[in-house]
Amino acid sequence: MKKGLLVLLTIIAIGLIAFQLKPVKKAVDTVTAIIETPSLINKDSLTIKSRVNIPEGYKRVSYSKGSFEEYLRNYKLKAFGSKIINYDDSEYFWQGGHIGILEIPVPKNGLQQCADALIRIRSEYLWDNNRKDEIGFKFTSGHYCSWKKYAEGYRPKINGNKVAFYKTTSANTSKENFYKYLNLIYMYSGTLSLYNELKSVDAKDLKIGDMLIKGGSPGHIVMIGDEAIDDEGNKIFLLFQGNTPAQSVHLVKNLEDTLISPWYQLENDAVIPVSNYTFGSAKFVRFK
Repeated sequence: MKKGLLVLLTIIAIGLIAFQLKPVKKAVDTVTAIIETPSLINKDSLTIKSRVNIPEGYKRVSYSKGSFEEYLRNYKLKAFGSKIINYDDSEYFWQGGHIGILEIPVPKNGLQQCADALIRIRSEYLWDNNRKDEIGFKFTSGHYCSWKKYAEGYRPKINGNKVAFYKTTSANTSKENFYKYLNLIYMYSGTLSLYNELKSVDAKDLKIGDMLIKGGSPGHIVMIGDEAIDDEGNKIFLLFQGNTPAQSVHLVKNLEDTLISPWYQLENDAVIPVSNYTFGSAKFVRFK
């Protein structure tokens, strides 16, 4: 009995710390979400779509085969219960906010943080669908760096906010070189560059692949991994994220609304807590 009480008190303390002493109701909701596995979860399933059932009254929004939306919805997951692991193989301190780990390797260099993980997912989709010429991102300085030019041997010379590209090496279109290109993007791009570069999206128009973003240094970003709608047109979404330090990309719980968790209702300018981060005023963007 004493041991059980100690465990409960420990969980409550974690909830309070994670949400920086927010109101008691939110702390209680957090504890409930940690203790109870949501009924919408299929523990033996290994994709985003099959891991999470839709609430009663909703149906999944349909997208065409081969689309980015279907690619994300069917993204592979590790076995249920897998932990969030940092780039240095240590366990992340907060394991209470996710219901799935995406099958995305985490480089040991520590570069693949929150925005970088989503850049990688988008880039790998374009690569796998023979759309390599579309791969390209702006640095925080505003300079565009494409995979096409990098593969041709062009490299940036960076001096403060001044960037110039020069052909300094032979052409190389290999997959290994592609990941070297992504490491360069991770170094000089991030939430701020994505916020400035990408098209903004109204909450009523959101779809799979769109991102909830706080541009800044630091900022944060999460991506929509699935989408469902009811007969009245109300939508709900699944969200996944990378993080800082670089770590396993994970499908998050909804710690505010345990009745529909891990689904989220998303609105413009709303306060949206996502695992261990709170977006103070929701803004959304979309990859081109």
